[in-house]
Amino acid sequence: MGLNLDEKKAVVAEVSAKVAGAQTIVVAEYTGLQVAHLTRLRAQARAAGVYLRVLKNTLVRRAVQGSPFAELSGQLTGPLIYSVSEDPVAAAKVLYDFAKTNDKLVVKAGSYAGELLDVAGVQRLAAIPSREELLAQLLGMMQAPVTGFACALAALAKQREEPEAEAVA
Repeated sequence: MGLNLDEKKAVVAEVSAKVAGAQTIVVAEYTGLQVAHLTRLRAQARAAGVYLRVLKNTLVRRAVQGSPFAELSGQLTGPLIYSVSEDPVAAAKVLYDFAKTNDKLVVKAGSYAGELLDVAGVQRLAAIPSREELLAQLLGMMQAPVTGFACALAALAKQREEPEAEAVA
């Protein structure tokens, strides 16, 4: 059963609110995707903080009008699932990683920072490490000199203790 006018307005308002705070939108065709797989995809999206929903294309076109994602309107044909995130890479990463293990989900297009992305662009965006991974790498690089200095001091202390141990024996 279709949506009435008030329900359509509510959906457009909800999607417009998500799009207003988003940095990335990725769309994919989901024809033939089993319900269990779709449920698993939704769980992964929730864990990554991604808004994932199957929507009517006409409602999404209205929601993205006047936003940086308006160029994406030309790609909105067929049965699509929409992935929207505030994190620049999360939306692309969730759909692209899932598509690698399930051939029924086909990434179609995306938009990041007002720029329309093709499938290769979405793939490049998905390959970027997440914010948490980048922070962990930065922390590791910051700790490396301190760890190296501590190891050098420990080795120096051990080297100075060895001649004293030999003199006692």
